[in-house]
Parts: sequence; C-alpha cells; structure tokens
Amino acid sequence: MEALPPVSIESLVSRSALAVPSALLIITCGVLYVLGVRRLRARGRRWSIARSAAFGSGLLVLAIATQSGVAAYGHVLFSAHVVEHVAIGMVAPFLLALGAPVTLALQASSRPVQVRLLRVLHSRPVSLVTHPVVAWLLFGVTLFGLYFTPLYELSLENHVVHHLVHMHFLLAGSVFFWAVIGLDPVSHRIHYGFRLLLVMLTVPFHAFLGLALMVGDQPLARSYYERTARPDGAPLLADQHLGAGLMWAVGDLTGLVAGAVVLTQWMAHESRISRRADARQDRMLGAVR
Repeated sequence: MEALPPVSIESLVSRSALAVPSALLIITCGVLYVLGVRRLRARGRRWSIARSAAFGSGLLVLAIATQSGVAAYGHVLFSAHVVEHVAIGMVAPFLLALGAPVTLALQASSRPVQVRLLRVLHSRPVSLVTHPVVAWLLFGVTLFGLYFTPLYELSLENHVVHHLVHMHFLLAGSVFFWAVIGLDPVSHRIHYGFRLLLVMLTVPFHAFLGLALMVGDQPLARSYYERTARPDGAPLLADQHLGAGLMWAVGDLTGLVAGAVVLTQWMAHESRISRRADARQDRMLGAVR
C-alpha cells in the first residue's frame, strides 16, 4: 500500500472516503431529529435552536471523524487515531447530549410510541447501563483496556473490531453524558453536585493515560506500524507522544467544558428554587395583609 502524504488540510480532504455504516447512522439520526423538530412545529410547539445546533454539531464531528481523511490517517498514525477517539468518544457524545434527542423523541411521538420509549428507558438493562457510576466506569476504565491490551493492535488490523471499538466508545460516551448532562429523562436522576463530581473525575483518566503514553519508551502496536506504509517524517514514538498530548489536552478541555455546563445548570436550578420560594413567601405575606 502506498504511504500517505504528510498530514495537511489538502490531504485530509483528498483522502476522505465514504464509510457506509457510520454514514448511514449519521444521516438517519439527522433525519429523525429534523422530522421530530418539524412535527413539534406542526403542533405549534417550539424546539430550542441551541439544542438543534448542538445535535447537528455532534453529527458533524462524527462525520469528520469517520468520513474525512482523519479516518484514513487513523490507521497509520497514532495521533490521528487519537483525534478519531476523542471526537467519537467525547466531543460528539457531549454535543449530542446537549441536543436532548430523547426528549425530542418523546415530545414528537404519538402516545403509544411514548409509552414504548419510556418502557425501554426504564427497563432493567438500560437502567443498569445508565446508572451514573456504571456509565462513569464504562467511559473511563475502558480507555485503559484499549491501549494496554492487544485490543488496540487488533482494532488496527481488523476492520470489524475497529468499527466495534468506535461503536463502544460512542455508546459509552453518549450514556455518560446522557446521565450527567441530564437534559433527557434517565432512570437515575442525580443531584447536580454529584454530576459535577463525576465529570471532574473523568479528567484524571485522560491525564493519567496521556502521561503514561507520553513517558513510555515502547510504541503501541509496534509490529503493526512497522509493517504499514506511513507518512514520511513520522517516527513511531514521537507520533505516540503527540497523540498522548492531544488526548490529555482535548480530554481535559472537554471535561472542563462539560463541568461548566453542569455548574451552570446547577446555578440556574438553585435560582429557580429561590424565585419560587420568594414568590411563595410574597403570597403568604399578601394573604396576611
């Protein structure tokens, strides 16, 4: 196989290719979301433009990670793989959660469909997977399972395993942010303080993993990379250190932004409680007078 040229904007565009399974998933999710918004509008109800923009941005991030040259370089450069990973497993799920797709589905559906959706959401398997602690473990601990076991090299060599790993991180990230952002209904409604704690506890995962990969002196999947045509001027260890730095930085940044969102939600919640308490007190004083 011919070696890819050094990474550039031109090469990322020219090396893009259609990955049918992920493209169908992205298109289907986008169409269903638009249909839901249009159905609400037909009923005379409004849907937040900010939520639509967040969901659309999440799908765009997924498209870039899976359909552009990033995916092509992800097979030959660890740093490009990291861009894929953080886009699919962190950035896109965070944006999709801000789009509140489950709430949209419930509001736009007929009553029988709503009942079936709620039955699924409150089923035992979904309730278990979306438990905040379980979601946090799936989101964080499996990172180490990928990079410190033979699974990473296997995912590079086997396309089916590669797609399954991507699907796992997309689902794990989506479940985690679904639980902590809390815009959609979940089985386990937790306090904002606990949500913020869980988000902040994800930051060390990427920091520890990034640091471990940066100080390591043995490249991951060395045998695979050494027999793969790679861009000129991309030493294995230097590329791994670059990818580790990206993982650390983007992982921390996404965690901090998510934490800021949860903190803002918490403050808004407390403000609403305070206003209701003030209004109730004013009514009581008015009745006394």
